This record gives sequence, C-alpha cells and structure tokens, in this order.
Amino acid sequence: MSVSWQGPGARDPQGASTGSGWGQQARPSEQGQQPDRAPRQGRQQPYPARDARQQPYQGHPQERHAYAHPPRQHAHPHPHPPEQAHQAEPRAESAEHAEAPEAPEAEAAAPEAAAETSGSRRQARRRARGKDGIRPRRRRRGGLLKVVAFCVVTAVGSLILLRGNELLDRLGTSTAPDKAAETPAPEPPDPGRVLQVIAHPDDDLYFMNPDLRYSISAGSPVTSVYLTSGEADGINAGSAKAATTKPDKPAYAEARQNGIRAAYAKMATGDRGSPWTRTVVPTKGGGHAEVDVLIAKPQVNLVWLQLREAGTVYETAPNSLHGLWDGKIPRLDSMLASGTPVKQPFSYSKDQVVQTLVGILEQYRPTTVRSQDPTPGRYPDTKRYTDHQDHFYGARFVQLATAAYAKDVTDRPHFAVQNYAGYINGSLPSALDPDEAKEKLDILGTYAWLDRQNHCNSPAGCGDLKISDQPGGNRWSDSINYARGTSTNWLTSDAQQGLWAFKVLDGQVAVWHRAGPAGRWKGPDLLPGTGMDPGVSTVTLADGRTAVFGTRTSFGAKPTDYRREVVHAVQKQPGAEQFTEWQSLGTPETADENWTSDISAPAVSVDGTGQLAAYVRDGAAGLRGRVQQPDGSWGPWEKYGGTDLHGSPATATDGAGRRMVFAATSKSVVGWTQPTPGAPLGQVTATGLPDTTLPLTADGREGGVRLWFRKPGSGNVRTALITGEGGLKVSQMTDLGGLQGFGSVTASGHLLAGRTAGGQLGSEAGSGRPWERSPLLFVGAPSSTMTGKGLVSLAVVGLDARLYVTSSADVPNAHLAPWQPVGPRNAPPSLPSPVSPPPSPASSPSPASSAPPVSPASPVSPASPTSPASSASPASGPAPAAP
Repeated sequence: MSVSWQGPGARDPQGASTGSGWGQQARPSEQGQQPDRAPRQGRQQPYPARDARQQPYQGHPQERHAYAHPPRQHAHPHPHPPEQAHQAEPRAESAEHAEAPEAPEAEAAAPEAAAETSGSRRQARRRARGKDGIRPRRRRRGGLLKVVAFCVVTAVGSLILLRGNELLDRLGTSTAPDKAAETPAPEPPDPGRVLQVIAHPDDDLYFMNPDLRYSISAGSPVTSVYLTSGEADGINAGSAKAATTKPDKPAYAEARQNGIRAAYAKMATGDRGSPWTRTVVPTKGGGHAEVDVLIAKPQVNLVWLQLREAGTVYETAPNSLHGLWDGKIPRLDSMLASGTPVKQPFSYSKDQVVQTLVGILEQYRPTTVRSQDPTPGRYPDTKRYTDHQDHFYGARFVQLATAAYAKDVTDRPHFAVQNYAGYINGSLPSALDPDEAKEKLDILGTYAWLDRQNHCNSPAGCGDLKISDQPGGNRWSDSINYARGTSTNWLTSDAQQGLWAFKVLDGQVAVWHRAGPAGRWKGPDLLPGTGMDPGVSTVTLADGRTAVFGTRTSFGAKPTDYRREVVHAVQKQPGAEQFTEWQSLGTPETADENWTSDISAPAVSVDGTGQLAAYVRDGAAGLRGRVQQPDGSWGPWEKYGGTDLHGSPATATDGAGRRMVFAATSKSVVGWTQPTPGAPLGQVTATGLPDTTLPLTADGREGGVRLWFRKPGSGNVRTALITGEGGLKVSQMTDLGGLQGFGSVTASGHLLAGRTAGGQLGSEAGSGRPWERSPLLFVGAPSSTMTGKGLVSLAVVGLDARLYVTSSADVPNAHLAPWQPVGPRNAPPSLPSPVSPPPSPASSPSPASSAPPVSPASPVSPASPTSPASSASPASGPAPAAP
C-alpha cells in the first residue's frame, strides 16, 4: 500500500478524515463542511454532495487564548472525493509495477529480439502460424509488454524523483520483512489556518471570494478580521429610500455585521441563520474587540475591531486609517455597532493598531494571511486612487503587523501572504466562469438581505441594503485577481537534475532544495533579508547559477518613506546552497505619493548573448526595465511604452535567442521583442489576441515563445505561439479547455497546471489524457520545470505554507505521481486546552450584554455560557442599553 499522501481531504481505509486542524481534541460535528454546490453538467465536482443541514450541537470546546480556534473532531466518515478515486488508479499501478522487476528486463530484451535476421523472422512466423494460416496475437502481446515495461520505468523514475529521502534512508538497513514498517500510516494533511484582514465588512465577499468559500468548504480554520465598522453615512437603504431614511451609523454597522454573519453561516452550513457566540475580548493594543464563533462550525471566526472608516474613496479624510498612517491624527476612534457586546469606546494610535493585529496573529497562528493590495496605484487620467483608501492603508497596517509578528514571535508556524486586487477588477475581463460567478453573487445576495426577512431578530436589519440594488457591485462578483504572487517560475532545476523552490514565507524568501534526481529534500531555509513581498521569479544565468528576483517593501522613518523596490540574489556557484545578499535595482517610481509605489513583480529573462534583464509594469501602466551590462553593472530604468497595462509582464527567449516581453491590457495583449539577441527591445506591438484574464505565462519553445492565458468568463486555458522574425507574429491560437478556474497557468513539456473551479489544482499531463483535479488547495501560483530531458516536476505551496511536489514523464498519456509534502509539518507549536462549551442551539438564548472591564494584559478566551459577554442567539437579539 502506498504511503504517499494525496492532499487535503485524504481518508483512512474506514473513510474517516485523517486531516487535523488546530488540534486533536474533540470538536462538534462537521457534516456539510464541503461545498454545497449543485452538480454542473460536464464538469467534475470537487466534492460529492453532502447534507448541509445543521447537526445537533454537541458542545464547543474553547481555548486558553482569546483568539485561538477551537480544535476539530473528525468523527464523521465521508466518501472519497472523485478526484482522489481518480488518482488512486495510477497509484495502484505504480505499486504493482514496483513488485515486478522482470518487466524492465523484458523491455531491455526487446531490442535484442529486433536484431534477428529477416530469414529467422520468416521461419519463426511460419512456425507460429497454425494449420489454417492464421497468426496468433503474440505480437500484440509483445507490444503490450513494451507498454507495461515503459510504465514501470516511468513509475520507478517518479518514485526516485519524489521519494529520494526515503530511498536514501533505506540504504544500508536490514531487508528483513517488518510487518509494522510495511504499511505505515499516511501522514495526515494539515488544512492550514487562514487569517484574512480586510478594511470593511463585504471586502472579503467581493475581493477574496471564491477563495474564502473554498477554504471554508475544505474545513480549514478561517478567521476574518475587520478593521473598520464600515459605517459610511449610516443610511441602510437602497437608492429609492435613501433620501427618506434617517442616518444611524451604529445601526448600519450592526446591519453589515449581521449580513456578514449570515453570509459566512450560509457558506459554512448552508443555513444563514446558524447561530453564533458573540464575545468581548481585550486586544494587545489596549482596546476591545468582538469575536464571533459559528457554533455549528467553530473553526469559522469573525473578529471586529470596529474602528472608524474614512467615508470616502479618495478624498482627504483625516479621521481614517489613512490619516492615522500619515500622522494627521494621533489616534483613531472606535465606531461601535449598536448590537455589539463591546460597550466601552476606545481609540488607537498607529502603533496600537499594529500591536492589535500582532496580538491576533499570535493567538490564531495562521499559515496563510490574506490581505488587500497595499499599492493599488492611481488612474493615469484623474490621478485618483484605483481602490478605496481604507483598503490599501489597511493592507499597509497588515504589512507592518506581519513584519513585527515574524520578527518578534519565534514560537509560531511559517506563514505565506496573499494580496488581492480591489476595485480595479471591475475594469478587467471577468475571471470567473458563470457558475462560480453566480455562487459568489448568491453569497453577496445573502449579505445584502434581499428578501428583507428578519431572520436575525435585530432592529438594525439583517444585511446591507445599500448594495441591494446591485449586489454584484461594479462587476466585482465576476472576478478575483491576485495583486502579487502570480509568477509560475519559482521552481527550477539545475544541471545535476536537482530541484530548487523559492517562495516567500514570514516576509523572507524560503528555499527548498533537492540535490540530484534522488537526493534529500532540504528546507525551508530562509534567506537573510526581510520585507519581501509575495511572489518571486527565478532565471538560470549563462554560467548555470540561479538568480532570484522579487520586490521588497520598506517603511522608513516618515510615512512618506514607504517604498517598494526590485531586488535580486544570485547563487555564489552553480548548484551551491549559498546566495549573495539581496541587491537592489531600485524602482522607477520616485515617490509613494505619485503612484502609491505601484510596481508589479519583476519578469526576468536571459537572451542568447547571456544578457540579463528585468521588467516591471510601473504606476503609470507602462513597461519599464533595466538591463545588466557586460561588466555586471545595471543600466538605468528605461521606458518601453505601452498603456493600460495590468498585472505583471511575462518574458521568455525564442529559439534564436531573442528576448520577448508581453503584458495584458484590459482589451488584449501587447508585446516587445529584440530584433537580434543583445539588441534593445523594439517598439510596443499589438498582438491582435483577444482579451484575456490575468496573468500571462510565457515559455520559449517551438522556435518561438508560447503564451498561456485564460478565456474571460470561462476559465478555459488558451495558448498561442509568438514568433519574432521580422516582428511579432501570432499563430496557433488554441482553446485547451480545462476545469474552469482562474489565475496563473504553469507549463513545462507536456504538462499544464492551474487552479480549477473549486480551488484545487488541475493538471493535464499530456494531450492524450483528460484534465485531472488534485485535492490540493494552495497559495498563489503553481510552478513547474523540466528535470532532465524526460521528466517534468510540479510544485505548489499549500494553505499550510508547506511545499508539495509531484512529477510526470514528459510523454503523451502520462500521469502525475502522488503528491509529496516536503519538510516537517507546519503545525502550531503548542495546542490550546479545551474549556467549557457554549450552549446548544436548542438551549434558551441569552441576549448579548456588556462585559466588565478587563485588563488588556489578561488572557481571555471566548466566553462560556456563564460569561456575561456571550450570546447564543442567532446573530444576537436586541442588546440592552449600556449601563
């Protein structure tokens, strides 16, 4: 039996989940945790349909810490998802072939048989024919034997590639059978712990969904932290009644909270009225926060910091996160919702906001942190921000907090960061297929309280009527885009067929390395240097060394010193584990105020002369680049033109050694090419390609450069070949299909892979095989690389911030080997202890009431039923007046 883990959601032979969340203590039933999506015609579903009805509540263990997720219980067996059943077949084949060592010998003997003389062949054929002259089917069987032998070789090669550590460990050990060692239990996966910080209630639903829904459906502990109350003008009404509705900011803030609770309850249980506990906890910044725990799924938490919002997208608003960041105000006041159990107003300084977020990170210990885009840019014509100022200044507070958390807290797991684009999504082609867009819109409809039924029993209302006229916003329900981390070339190989992977963890570049085709995997090891932004790219230099490029954020002494710059580090020798210190290439932006430091991640390539160049999209939506000189120095930031560029550029070198660069616009794709290797880039050229979603992937092959991208409103993968002789020319535009989805597509050899609808990784290992769906949920983009001439390797970083790798033979009709995790489990270093559970939903609800003042230093857990701050009513009923 294979001991390889097949990804999140793996089951033991009895069908019980082997996954583990925050701990191993008992937890309530989690039936109905998977997506409650209706089956789609012609589309493989990520999970089988399940009963989404709320189960009888069996108790809610709580933790020692104020923000710690309760542990889960895996007591309800579920059937295998179809993807896992699909992947089990090649796994079984590999096991059978591994027990048949004669097959490779048979394959080796085939050439000898082919060397017979033609006369002996004729005699053999005459002997083989029967009396009636009919030849038996032995030649067919011989062909089948060759196919089987080839499969054995492929399987053995994959096992060597993926399980080098295990093979090395077994060398020199006794070969005596050991029943206990023959069938070791597979390592249960860690689903990861997701913490997302957003400025307003609904930013998560607009800009982080469907990733949010995928995580909840997979059973990952998910916590959403809301920086502001989102009180706006206090009018909870659609356009028809806005003029006659009296403003009430605390009530509008409460209505938005009620809408969020309903939306999360629906995503987690299928029932928007599923009840929550609402609790007051002290914060590390000296104020108080409301923490809501979904009783039926206590791994789903909401944390409300309830600060005042700006009230305007781009106009000056001193009493805001922006004003606090810039020092226009010393403290930002709270804006308490009318129904919150927090009754004592407070205010925060800039440092106290940071410390409050650090305290939340300390308690939840996430492995994935989601945040909005800290550098969204401005519109070139009006110079107005392309996103709400609360969104990107809130994201900058998250940057400060994660940097402080990574530096000061050592007893924690590694974490990855994912940034999400905001309002700009409405100006870009739709990234989601119709079914995914509809499900996203349905959740927004729950938040918008479209049916007006008072299911929450709150006088403030059960949702945000302000968006009820148009719940999808400015086409935001049709899309999702990552602001960083979309590069697909962070996995690379060396001349010895070793593998190197580079991703940003804890604000530093993490390196994983496997020496040779069957060496030990090492890592993650963090390269010195902090402040690294999500997403890095690699390139192999002419001398065989690997260079790593990314961007780094620094804050400086003054608010205006915020800066994002391009940096790179290079291997000291080919194959060496030592890298140089990070070297800065600076930035084409002269000041943060101009374009909010909006530069893309760098795209890098080496042309046929060995010349290295790096390119970024600048804040004015044009292409900029620097080229390395023969003496190793770098030229200035050059302007290459282009307008309306979005996302990060992509670059590769064609068969003649010419460098090509491509960038997506809101309508098409434009490109640049060198006329000859070593020459400057030519003028920007329209490719004539149709509009495409972000991002692009480029790879030099077939004498030119092949692009991969997705069809808007579909998610299907498309490709086109670009040649550069006599200028850019496009050919072989093809729709490759796929499993819908969005985001980056990685391509190496015959392999294609990318995120599917449902969030898992989908792959096509050859034109002769259908697309397959793995159970892995992951951060950012996948990456792949050729390992030698006959194998392609594929990697992702899961929501647990752990590297996962697989491989495939680079031939048609190939399949992926089982996924393997690299390195130790990224689990929390200590587990919280259980405390008293909250009341059952069937028990008598108690209204929320204010808690007595608590010292900020006091450890407070989510309240038990006897706590004066708890409530088990559905989203809480009317709160009594504060004493």
